[in-house]
Amino acid sequence: MTATDRSIELITAAAQAAADRLAHDIIAYDVSDVLSITDAFLLASAPNDRQVKSIVDEIEEKLLKELGAKPVRREGDRDARWILLDYIDIVVHVQHSEERVFYALERLWKDCPEIDLPEDAKLTKGKAEEHAALRAAQGDDELDGDLF
Repeated sequence: MTATDRSIELITAAAQAAADRLAHDIIAYDVSDVLSITDAFLLASAPNDRQVKSIVDEIEEKLLKELGAKPVRREGDRDARWILLDYIDIVVHVQHSEERVFYALERLWKDCPEIDLPEDAKLTKGKAEEHAALRAAQGDDELDGDLF
């Protein structure tokens, strides 16, 4: 079994919305063979809580406006360290960069096929490392608010 056309459409739009808000390391997995509850996962991250919220808001707005899709559940808003949007067909995880490293969801789903994403989303690969290196080079923990 593979992800449905609708799931791919939702993942593609969500990935583009995340890229538009400068998310880091956007990746999507077809989990339909190993999970019965959803077809695909989208993972993205950001270096600060404010940007995590901005990415999630953009994804929600784009999927509603362009595809008429509303999440059935939204979790993690309070702390904005890891926000989950459940659209039934897909689940979107937007994490603070620190949570992304700690929980390493990519390790859990590495055996699942990756879903091809828009070019803008592909270009985000490695952005979290670049951001961390820049922060370390400048010795400034306050950069999180400056580098979207």
